[in-house]
Amino acid sequence: MDFCLLTMIISAFQMKQIELISFDAEGTVVTPDFSQAIWHEAIPALYAQKKGFDLAQAKKRIAEEYGRIGDQRLEWYDIEYWFSYLGLGSSEPVIQSCLGKIGYYPEVTEVLSSLASEYKLIVASGTPLELLHCLLRDIKPYFVRIFSSVSHYRQLKSPDFYLRICEEMGVKPSRVIHVGDNWQFDFLNARQAGVNAFYLDRSGRNHQESLSDLTQLKHLLPPPI
Repeated sequence: MDFCLLTMIISAFQMKQIELISFDAEGTVVTPDFSQAIWHEAIPALYAQKKGFDLAQAKKRIAEEYGRIGDQRLEWYDIEYWFSYLGLGSSEPVIQSCLGKIGYYPEVTEVLSSLASEYKLIVASGTPLELLHCLLRDIKPYFVRIFSSVSHYRQLKSPDFYLRICEEMGVKPSRVIHVGDNWQFDFLNARQAGVNAFYLDRSGRNHQESLSDLTQLKHLLPPPI
């Protein structure tokens, strides 16, 4: 993040009272390994077994189905929809088989531990709860609430999603910080709701107002109220 921009942001936050810090889950606190294993390895392997395809052919067909739906529709995120649509039976054995892939970015535990002692922390994710609870199993105690836009509100992470979270938490959007790795869902839509949003860009590209990791977030925060 540019030093001058960082200084401006710190000055702006010093004029506010931040009550709540919200985190996206996948790509923000949780690595993509678990989801990669489910969506791009285990599901194609099961589909190949059921349909008699080789694995490469199954992966191609599954990728085409994902692309047909796209990430602007709720079905994209709904594992039960996919298991029903593809005729794969219960999703639970696949979920259980991939639990060993769950991992967190190196700074996550330290940052959450530090912030949880001073702020209320929540998760605001588009991941369904049946997967979200698995993903957060080792860091769940740091959060006072976990929100899934898909499971709780049957919507994507729209501005309305953030406003509804603020209403449930009894806090004004201007007193909330949200950080996540999706430019539209975590940054633009949260900002449109009046939330102080940051885009987390772990790739190192220099997006304006972006963070390269969560450690930088700690340096932006004013003293807790």
